[in-house]
Amino acid sequence: MTPPLGDIAHIGHAQLFTPDLDASVAFFTDYLGLTVNGQDGDTVYLRTFDDYEHHSLVLTARERPGLGRLALRTSSEEALHRRIKANEEAGGTGKWAEDEPGLGKLYVTTDPDGHEHALYWESEHYRAPDEFRPALKNQPQAKPNRGVGVRRLDHVNFLAADVLANAEFQQNVLGARPTEQIQLDSGKIAARWLTYTNKSYDVVHTSDRTGSAGRLHHIAFATDTREDILRAADLAIDSGVFIETGPHKHAIQQTFFLYVYEPGGNRIELCNPLTRLVLAPDWPLITWTEAEREKGQAWGLKTIESFHTHGTPPVA
Repeated sequence: MTPPLGDIAHIGHAQLFTPDLDASVAFFTDYLGLTVNGQDGDTVYLRTFDDYEHHSLVLTARERPGLGRLALRTSSEEALHRRIKANEEAGGTGKWAEDEPGLGKLYVTTDPDGHEHALYWESEHYRAPDEFRPALKNQPQAKPNRGVGVRRLDHVNFLAADVLANAEFQQNVLGARPTEQIQLDSGKIAARWLTYTNKSYDVVHTSDRTGSAGRLHHIAFATDTREDILRAADLAIDSGVFIETGPHKHAIQQTFFLYVYEPGGNRIELCNPLTRLVLAPDWPLITWTEAEREKGQAWGLKTIESFHTHGTPPVA
C-alpha cells in the first residue's frame, strides 16, 4: 500500500556529472540564468532564482556525463525517519553524509537501478547578497536579467532497466503517488510518472532500451510561461545550444517543452507544466497503451527514443 502523501516535501536539487565543467557552468548561468552559489574543487553549486535553499543544481567534473545524487527534502524530521524506516523494512541500506553547503545530514540510499537518492530535513534558507536582492520580499532572489531565467528544478526522468521495480521504490519507500504510465502490449510497464506533492509529477522512470541500469534521460527546469519556452528556443539557436526536439507539447502530463543538450552531454528539458495539479486524493492511475504512445506527442511529433542519452548530442 502506498504511504500517505506528504513525507517528501519537494525535490531539493540534482547533481549532474560533466566532462567539461567550465562549459556546463556557462550553459546553466548564461543560457538558463542560474546563479553560482559556491564551489568546492571540481564541484560547483548553482541556484534558480526562486529556490529558497542554497542550491538547485550541483555540477561535478567527471569523465562521463550522467546523474549523481537526487536530493529530496522531507516535510519534517519525523518524516525523514519514517522514510528511513520504510527503506530498511524494504531491505534497503543507507549511510549518513554531511557534505553539502546549506544542508544538514543527508541519508543516502539507492533505488533498485542504482540511482543515488539523498533524504534530508535540515536546510538553511537562502539570503540574497545585495547584488541579488529582490524588490519583493517574498521572492528569494531577484529575477535574472540574462538567459531564460528558469524558476525552479521541476523534475527528473531516470532511465531504468526495470521501470516497475524503481517506481515501486518511489511509491513504497519514498511515498510517491503514480499519476500516469505507459503499458506495452506485453503487459510490461515502459514508463511511470510519480509525484511527491500536488504537482502532476516530480520523477519519471523510463525503460532504457539498452538494458543498462543507473542512467539518466533528463532533468527539467520550469519556466513561468509557454512564451519562455519559445524564447528559449530562439536563444538556443542564437547561442549555439543544440535543440534535440520541440518546442512542443507532451501528450502525457500535457507539458509544453523543449529538449536541449548542455555541453557536458546531459539532456535538459525546459518545461511549462501550466497549472496542472493533482488535487484529487483518489486520483486514478492513467494508463497509455502502446498504440496510443505510437501516435507521438500531443500534436503528433515523434517521441524521442529513451536510449539516446549519455553521449554527445547528434550533429544538427
